Amino acid sequence: MDSTQIPPLLTEEPAAPAVGVTASRLRRLVRTLGAGLDWAFGLISLIVGLALLSIVPFLNFLSLGYLIHASGRVAVTGKLRSGFVGIRKASILGSFFLGAWLVSLPVRIVSSLWKDAELIAPGSPTAQAWRIGLLVLASLTVLHIVWACLRGGRLRHFLWPAPVRFFKWLSTPDKFGTIRNAVVDYVVGLRIPYYFWLGARGFLGALLWLVIPVGLLILAAQVAPDQGGALLSIIGGLLLMLVVMHLPFLQTHFALENRFRALFAVKTVRQMFRRAPIAFWLSLFITLLFALPLYLLKIELPPREIAWLPSLLFVVFIFPARLITGWAVSRANRRDEPRHWFFRWTSRLALVPVVFLYVFFVYLTQYLSWNGALSLLEQHAFMVPAPLMNL
Repeated sequence: MDSTQIPPLLTEEPAAPAVGVTASRLRRLVRTLGAGLDWAFGLISLIVGLALLSIVPFLNFLSLGYLIHASGRVAVTGKLRSGFVGIRKASILGSFFLGAWLVSLPVRIVSSLWKDAELIAPGSPTAQAWRIGLLVLASLTVLHIVWACLRGGRLRHFLWPAPVRFFKWLSTPDKFGTIRNAVVDYVVGLRIPYYFWLGARGFLGALLWLVIPVGLLILAAQVAPDQGGALLSIIGGLLLMLVVMHLPFLQTHFALENRFRALFAVKTVRQMFRRAPIAFWLSLFITLLFALPLYLLKIELPPREIAWLPSLLFVVFIFPARLITGWAVSRANRRDEPRHWFFRWTSRLALVPVVFLYVFFVYLTQYLSWNGALSLLEQHAFMVPAPLMNL
């Protein structure tokens, strides 16, 4: 058979496996997996950070400001993922604390051994040797932590010191200017003054809305029911129901406008409700539902050492509620015309039992909380996300 008659498929060499393509896909998969793990670690770091801030006076405004801002971001874009602001920066900060804790573990062990040696034989050569070793190890640990931060502050930078790269970095020109610029850019990117000011105004606006109805309920607790206490409780409860219906959406509207006056734009919120009544009902239902179990944590005052743990649970519940509120406002802002009257009125009627049950439960918590009637001021669904602050 002539070679010119051989089918082309039989004359071609077997195709070599696309090793480069496979390796490229594997690298992309690894990078994607690494980015996903970094995002998840950043989210955990963010939640823990918000919980820690929420139990510190004045710094808890940062926590509230972040939650209000996240709700506003979702209201602008209509996407829940837009509310996860600063996850990558939180990942770096979380890596720093976790890495520093791991790296300093040998220092803590040696410190314990030195203290034991001092207890057994004060001033002995063994105790002095442990003391010198502790000083040397602590100095190296501090240097290692600083060098890990200079390299980016990721967890991998703490696990491997990269000594060769360190000596190369020492000969780099203008290295300190580069570090200064990177630190300034990171700190400015945290937007600490913005979150603090936003949270302080959001807190003040919520306090102004709540002071009258909550004040009436506190006053009713000091008056006998047959001397006007029951009437004060009814009036305070009805006013609190009206406030609860509007306040979450007013705070999200405030995040959009960034004007303190927006916290009192009741007419605007009512118009939004007409354009998205079902979404507003759903978001308010979830917000109040997520807030109710958290009142149970106020039955007994936890030790100061673990005071941040209940706040961690508070943030876990409040954060998604804020995002869903932003989603409801976004749906309303995307529409120009009100929905059909049937959906508007059924949603209004459905709001009543939800808000009534919430207010009734909150009213009963004054008999369970360690703060008594003053615990009614701890409206964590609208104010600082901490159950442990005597506001």
